[in-house]
Amino acid sequence: MKITCALVCILLWAPVAAFAADTPRTDERDTDTKTLRVFIFAGQSNMVGSDSKTEDIKHYPPFAGLDMPQQNVLFSYNIGREDKSTSNGWVALQPVHNVVGPELSFARRVSQNIESPIAIIKCASGGTALGDDWNPDDPSGFKLYPLALELVRSSLAELDQRKIAYRLEGFMWHQGENDMFNQTFKPAYAKNLTNFIASWRRDLQTPDLRFYIGELCTKTIWGMDNRDNMHAIRTAQKSVADADLLADYIPTSHDAVEIGGHEGLHYHYGTLGQLEHGVNYADAYLRTIGQLPATVRPLKVWPYAKGSPVKLFLLAGHRNMEGERAFTQDLNKLPGQELLAEDNARIAFKYSLGGGYKTSQGWEPLGPAGCYETFGPELSFGRALQAKLPGNIAIAKFTHSGSQINDWTPQGTTAKDCNLYSPFLTFIQESIRELEAKGHPVEVAGIFYHIGENDIAFYPYRKEAPIWLQSTVLQSRRDLALPTLKWYVSQQPPPAQEGLNRIDITANLTAISAVDSAFVHLKVFDLPPQPEKLVLNTPGVIKLGESLAQSYLDHQ
Repeated sequence: MKITCALVCILLWAPVAAFAADTPRTDERDTDTKTLRVFIFAGQSNMVGSDSKTEDIKHYPPFAGLDMPQQNVLFSYNIGREDKSTSNGWVALQPVHNVVGPELSFARRVSQNIESPIAIIKCASGGTALGDDWNPDDPSGFKLYPLALELVRSSLAELDQRKIAYRLEGFMWHQGENDMFNQTFKPAYAKNLTNFIASWRRDLQTPDLRFYIGELCTKTIWGMDNRDNMHAIRTAQKSVADADLLADYIPTSHDAVEIGGHEGLHYHYGTLGQLEHGVNYADAYLRTIGQLPATVRPLKVWPYAKGSPVKLFLLAGHRNMEGERAFTQDLNKLPGQELLAEDNARIAFKYSLGGGYKTSQGWEPLGPAGCYETFGPELSFGRALQAKLPGNIAIAKFTHSGSQINDWTPQGTTAKDCNLYSPFLTFIQESIRELEAKGHPVEVAGIFYHIGENDIAFYPYRKEAPIWLQSTVLQSRRDLALPTLKWYVSQQPPPAQEGLNRIDITANLTAISAVDSAFVHLKVFDLPPQPEKLVLNTPGVIKLGESLAQSYLDHQ
């Protein structure tokens, strides 16, 4: 991810030179709380908000209330393909036809952190390509570039008529899925995106307009059987952001993705993912202007006596180990779980989430640390161990919910930017060194890995997952010089599906444990009922942590 902090605010029709990158801008206009800040949102289906439902927002506590209009935010839109939905002028920001777009959470997050009023202009249409529909020079298909340009110009003209002072503040772009299937458009994506950005700056006479380029949705079937295509577009987008001081690449692969029907995994974020998607854009913008709120969770007093030994527990995995749908607000509704929401300063906790999207500031107290007021099984895991295990325990967690098991293998895949083995190994080694530097003999108690949820739901990956995992296990022991390092591999019930059932992944994992005494296969098949396929909610994540802890205690 490239994060730069050059100047983004500019007065419309009045170009301003950009400040140096990597420094949050300091501009007197940021103290201006009167001028309306206008943001443009554009792209294809994952910018539209496809496969989301307004009524589902109530299931996600951090986003409660976003089903209602935000009266303080102006909204102008043209959304859709053949049957377009248009606002015909400015209205209050709200869901359009029961669909949740990233602009909803973006607006609230930004409004909570700056005093200036904001407005959003949105033009998005599913199944469209940068190579033709969005082509500034030769638009074809749905001819979205001229359509979006006219929408922006007419919306700004209305502000002029209403004598509302404004400035264009940023352009949020999420698109690329269609270009990756076109052998002409795919290799030209970086060139086309560069031209697209330059055209907007030229046509709006805003040479310093900042662009925020959203990562494609990789935690899906497309992220598995179209890895090379997705990687090609992702690489192109990153190269554009790297070359443009006023463009940022916004990772999204740690965001939630809803599971489709009988076909298995889908390729849209769905309701929760869209809401998180908007927060990503908001945080990137707030970081640019130096207004991103800091979350500080210091471990004020080191919990272990100097020279005392520490058992280090390493947690690793994907969406359920990350805690995609476990919300801290739910803990107060679950009898006996309220205290999990509080920091436990007796256990030192270090983490890297989303493949490095969010990392701890050194060692922190064990507590909720997810990206969106979420938490993982480490909370109940730590509580269960602390109740039964004498001595010092520390927990280090490395997750990437947008990854698959082959991303964790020593050999990796052709999607090089997704290869996790080396960063995971470095994370482990650094955790050990840091504890040793504090004077503690360290015992690595084991790696607790929850097998990839997506991998067990897609036939080619389900077939290879045990082989991939075994290669990671064996190589990690060699590279860490811990030949008897235990791996506790937990597995939730695999989805039953015609064709998929031909691969008995449970039996294949059990077979590894039969020949490897340091490979503990834990079948977590007694989870509470779950509302979503594959994805654990708050009670499920708590149960997973308790089961992992009990497995460790049972094997002492």
